[in-house]
Amino acid sequence: MRLQEFWSRLDRQFGAMRAHSVARDHVFAALGGRTAIDAIDAGLPVRKVWLAICEEYEVPAKER
Repeated sequence: MRLQEFWSRLDRQFGAMRAHSVARDHVFAALGGRTAIDAIDAGLPVRKVWLAICEEYEVPAKER
């Protein structure tokens, strides 16, 4: 998954304003206690970050 696709999916799922808050402010245990942005900056695969968000927010499987 490319970073552009990550942001598109995040915006579609949460809306533009909330998507950036989810990525910037929420700390995910599945990402080692990092925010999504921190995890991506640390080199974690974008797909892994997306799936951690999906799990945490119970995004339906068809939208993952």
